[in-house]
Amino acid sequence: MSMDTDILAGLIHRKHQSLVQLHGLGHRQLQFVEMGDITSLLDVLAVKQGILNELQRIEIALGPFRGQKPEERRWRTAVDRNRVAAELDACERVLAEIVAQEKQSEEALIRRRDLAAVQLQEVSLASRARGAYTREPSLPNRQIDLLSDV
Repeated sequence: MSMDTDILAGLIHRKHQSLVQLHGLGHRQLQFVEMGDITSLLDVLAVKQGILNELQRIEIALGPFRGQKPEERRWRTAVDRNRVAAELDACERVLAEIVAQEKQSEEALIRRRDLAAVQLQEVSLASRARGAYTREPSLPNRQIDLLSDV
């Protein structure tokens, strides 16, 4: 006979596993941002999106449990209750680390974007300067008058 708390325990476990996966992907994401490897970064972001979709499904499934009072839930054993509580605490810690990772990745992306903008501006200025030096001087009249009235 399955209990509601068995379902709750399973959902919390799936949530924790998903968050741990996101955390690992966040580490890879930051590495790719710092390396400037956009292709690999996009691949990681695609995988993260799938996990985020799964987390959204888990959160929806957890909805009915949010209205319950924790002290009124019936657990098979106190050990099960403590295990799930510990896993839920672990979820909160991992989630906080993920948020910090995302902020760090965002800051790294902004730095790379700003550096790229400066480099593009420098290339543009160098190109204009080179063009100014290599341009042929314009002469007012480049034709020789070969007709003479003499």
